[in-house]
Amino acid sequence: MAVPSFVDRVRLHVSAGRGGNGVASVHREKFKPLGGPDGGNGGPGGSVILRVDPDVTTLVDYHNSPRRKAEHGGQGAGDHKNGAHGADLVLSVPDGTVVADTEGNVMADLVGVGTEVVVAEGGRGGLGNAALASTKRKAPGFALLGEPGDERELVLELKIVADIGLVGFPSAGKSSLIAAMSRARPKIANYPFTTLRPNLGVVTAGETTFTVADVPGLIEGAADGRGLGHDFLRHVERCAAIVHVIDTASIEPGRNPVDDLDVIENELTRYGGLEDRPRIVALNKVDVPDGRDISDITIEDLRARGLDVYPVSAASTEGLRELTFAMARIVSATRTTSAPAAPQRIVLRPTGLGSAPGAEFTVTATPDGWRVRGHKPERWVRQTDFSNDEAVGFLADRLNRLGVELALAKAGAEEGDAVIIGAEENAVVFDFRPSIEAGAEMLGRRGEDQRFNSDRPAAQRRRDILEAMETKEENEARADVARRLDDARRAGKLDAPEPKRGGADGPMSYEIGSEDDPDHAPDGGGEE
Repeated sequence: MAVPSFVDRVRLHVSAGRGGNGVASVHREKFKPLGGPDGGNGGPGGSVILRVDPDVTTLVDYHNSPRRKAEHGGQGAGDHKNGAHGADLVLSVPDGTVVADTEGNVMADLVGVGTEVVVAEGGRGGLGNAALASTKRKAPGFALLGEPGDERELVLELKIVADIGLVGFPSAGKSSLIAAMSRARPKIANYPFTTLRPNLGVVTAGETTFTVADVPGLIEGAADGRGLGHDFLRHVERCAAIVHVIDTASIEPGRNPVDDLDVIENELTRYGGLEDRPRIVALNKVDVPDGRDISDITIEDLRARGLDVYPVSAASTEGLRELTFAMARIVSATRTTSAPAAPQRIVLRPTGLGSAPGAEFTVTATPDGWRVRGHKPERWVRQTDFSNDEAVGFLADRLNRLGVELALAKAGAEEGDAVIIGAEENAVVFDFRPSIEAGAEMLGRRGEDQRFNSDRPAAQRRRDILEAMETKEENEARADVARRLDDARRAGKLDAPEPKRGGADGPMSYEIGSEDDPDHAPDGGGEE
């Protein structure tokens, strides 16, 4: 299978780098047993950037390699060492590249050397426990996870940036004309649709240098996809002027220059957006006797329409000087009235997170539960390590401070209802448990939050023994009381203590809020 040398439309899958995870670490040094948290932050992931490069004229590289991925951010480390930044992936594209999504919605139009667009932004690095420490949480036993980078499916479409566009029927002599005016050497043959891709030529007329694009032949119905027009009409959009190349020596029955001009103009009108471009008519092949006669017959009719008409011959170069200077005058006038495109930087960010303008989140009732949508709640969920109870408690405090719990209560959520936060394919389900904040440092083992743990069976057993000791008989020792209680449990006369994790009904289910410590103030530490 032949590899194409010119590609003007590709589908590209881009993946930005994931942010590195923060680390939970405690400083350890001789004679300093409590050195404090020193976990570093994770590095941000690399972004995927499209940048206009004047040396690139085709999208063939992305036709051959349609999947591109940026570098991940480095993980944090102890001793306040932050992770390395992931390297950005810069992809060079031709001038005039249009970036769209798979549904055809245009995201960016890259015109001008140096213009760039960030099509996939790298994920943020997670904060280490040193950054999460505060006066109320002095030694966090957790860190935040790095966020995944953006992942997108894009369609890149090239619209050639040329000053003059040559249009006309197949075999009208467009390729011969551009070869005669410039150093371009397109394929030329005596059969229709010889040109299967646009050709660019650089033409100099006096002090003006400009580019001319040879657009593959158009036929009636090109705007509907007939022939090659549907694929290549877009290359005329950026031209300052349009030159109709008309074959005056065609041997096809029923064809004449006026009708050919009307057919092509009708297709340009149906394509749209080209009504304001100046027109020039080049009556080609006047070196042929019949061609010159037809040119002499029709030239006045075309000029009567207000068109600038030039009889030319690509074979003998007759009339080419006058034609190129006419093109140069239009190009100079256009450049004078319009400033050149300045390089710019565009960043594409996802939309439609579900929150209304001005609101940080929304709460919606669904058959599966209450769905919370918003940039902050979804980002915080992605950053949370759900294997660490203290991290889950920190998330609960953040959501409470944002007002999620209050909004759920106002919307009619009741205790035990499912609350869903996150993307559709990777959502996290919580049990609604109003309403407690507990941002102060929890006294317990590192990585635990007492709001998410009730007493262990051993602790409950000790309390039962202490209560029974108050009513024990005189000859009973503590071991006797414990033995009596154990026998009662085995006989079913006393409920056995059971471990319970607050609100957890599955590996991805956690509680929002707590009921243990209403007097604690909300924690001010950590990233908002």
